[in-house]
Amino acid sequence: MTRFLSESLQAPEPFFRLGLRRLESANGNPNTDIRFSTEVKRETQAKLRSLGLDPADTTAEELYHALQARIKDDDVRLAKTLRTHAATHVSADGDVVSGMIHVLKQLPDSKRCFALKSSSLKALIKRQPPKKALKQLGYRSLDSFLKHEVPVLALSAAWLVEGTTWQQRFMDQYKKLKPSDFEDRNIMLIQPSSMRWQKLATEVVEHNKHNLLSFKELGALIFLPLPKAIPNGTVTVSLSLALHELNKTRASSTYLQLNQVQRDFGKIVQSVAQDELYLHSELLDQPVSWHLVQDYYSRFKHRLSEDIFEPHIGRDDISWHEVEQTLSAIEPSLEFWHHSAHLGLIHGGKPVSLNIVDAALNLCNSLPFEQRIVHYFQTSLWHELLLRYMGHEPVEQSVLNALRPRLATESVLA
Repeated sequence: MTRFLSESLQAPEPFFRLGLRRLESANGNPNTDIRFSTEVKRETQAKLRSLGLDPADTTAEELYHALQARIKDDDVRLAKTLRTHAATHVSADGDVVSGMIHVLKQLPDSKRCFALKSSSLKALIKRQPPKKALKQLGYRSLDSFLKHEVPVLALSAAWLVEGTTWQQRFMDQYKKLKPSDFEDRNIMLIQPSSMRWQKLATEVVEHNKHNLLSFKELGALIFLPLPKAIPNGTVTVSLSLALHELNKTRASSTYLQLNQVQRDFGKIVQSVAQDELYLHSELLDQPVSWHLVQDYYSRFKHRLSEDIFEPHIGRDDISWHEVEQTLSAIEPSLEFWHHSAHLGLIHGGKPVSLNIVDAALNLCNSLPFEQRIVHYFQTSLWHELLLRYMGHEPVEQSVLNALRPRLATESVLA
């Protein structure tokens, strides 16, 4: 069973096997890896049957093509649903991106976040002017740029145009940020709609096969305009990734709130921007991601230790929502993908993914079976495996012990 996990994750051996053995031994040998592998295989077989396939007589390539056919039909239905929402609630033209933003705003999930103030962001942009972005969007001066574009969109354009050197210099400024530069507000879902953005957006979407930009430290998701002609699967990829980023944005917000007492708060903001939220604790020789902690306590709030997290955050701040479940609430035909993020089948030492993002990306890029994408399946499988071990008290205590020093109250200059 460990071989299934090893091959699915394409983990280095014998290190992965030895790491699992140590983890099992430390927790009284509960056979968590075997139980989890058995569960994944059983649920994968159930998904095959729901596709009308015989698990005992279906090749990996047959499954791959069946998933491609399924996601193609589902993507058409999802796009139609989003256009209907847009035409009914936003504008008569029924723009699919407007539909995305509308349905996301209607979700019952918390929209609150702890994010950088607009005034603070504007000051950072003025100190590091994005000259290429100004030219790309047709502005003659930085003042004109910031007058016509909200600061978050100004940074979005810069991020797409300026290059890694400018990005690094800009983020170096984060080291000087203080908690007083942040505020509690709703997550921003922004759609740039001016003609200035059309050419830039077309190039980005054509390359990335989705229209999303996410800035967790800003508490903002940017939805670029979609070209009229887009590959099948693009709508599903875009909305799925938006839901993933909402989870990460809420988790980043919680992490910033917990760490606002730290003297190195600016460096922590930088780590949030770089999506590097890790604790000084390890599972299977890997640092524990804060996303894992957020998801775990969202599922098992009765285990939440209030003496650790209060007064900075409460139970309602710890939230994490299954992407596929939310998708099926938006478009019921997507229910097939519910609980499938970490499911897959092994073929020749490499998995075939049942993750909806992998399936949609494979469709967008017209990838043959041999070149299939499995990244999101592997990430979800790893995340789910570690969640199972988090449920054992020695592991949970190790994580909490890593949290305590970081959350001890310190004096910090506002």
